[in-house]
Amino acid sequence: MSEPSNRKEHPSTYFVQDRSNEAEFNRLKVQDQMINASMGGPLAEQPDPTIFRRILDVGCGTGGWLIEMAKLCPHAMLLIGVDISERMIAFARAEAEAQQVSDRVEFHMMDALRMLEFPSNYFDLVNQRFCNSFLRTWDWPKLLQEYQRVARPGGVIRVTEADVATKSNSPALTRLSQVFLEAFYHAGHLFSPESRGVTGDLARLLTQHGIQDVQTRTYALEYRAGTPEGERYFEDVRLAETLLPFIRKWGQVPENYAELRRQTLEDLQRPDFVATLTVVTAWGTKGRR
Repeated sequence: MSEPSNRKEHPSTYFVQDRSNEAEFNRLKVQDQMINASMGGPLAEQPDPTIFRRILDVGCGTGGWLIEMAKLCPHAMLLIGVDISERMIAFARAEAEAQQVSDRVEFHMMDALRMLEFPSNYFDLVNQRFCNSFLRTWDWPKLLQEYQRVARPGGVIRVTEADVATKSNSPALTRLSQVFLEAFYHAGHLFSPESRGVTGDLARLLTQHGIQDVQTRTYALEYRAGTPEGERYFEDVRLAETLLPFIRKWGQVPENYAELRRQTLEDLQRPDFVATLTVVTAWGTKGRR
């Protein structure tokens, strides 16, 4: 598929508005590596990945999930990632070239909240991962309808999201997570102020909007100081200062915010530090009628 001419970036609802922010770009690269490794691969819950010949990844970011899928599924003839950010797409294309999968992997700049510019009944698998960062509660119905339009009858629609708050033995990190949670709710990204994310809503959303045979799998991803996973987690948190403008706009920044940040980073390097992130994957099929 060729890139449409004269394409421009659309305004984004992503929680970091500054697309030139180098720290956020690096954070997303680190997070991509961290989650892929922690979840045991890109498609751990699916018993037979060989059934997927055409794959779409929505909100693909730096492209790590799709590139891993290309390696896992050499039988897949076309894997397409879409993202609203031109910079993310350029990086993902370069990575696909470097990892020698660009003959089957394509990345396109596209705003999924407007329309997925693909034929109906086209993909065997439509994947969404960590898109709650730009999805508001009112965006879900239209997007899930678009997923069903572009999926073939019997095709799989798969959504993965994480709790907003990570459980840890750092009181400072717990407090910062609560501050972000409140801002996230006020900005419209959560259905409930008590919710730690949309993980508890995924099965309901998919079923409510017509996706059939919905199943879920919950992952408890553990990050300990001194491990490769723990190092990636530390880097993810260190770079998360990019979220401060979002918190200022939608929440309330504590007076001791700088001290909380300093204490959090110190806690993450303690030998006994441990954090657990709950991630939920929900998936189902498009009806055959």
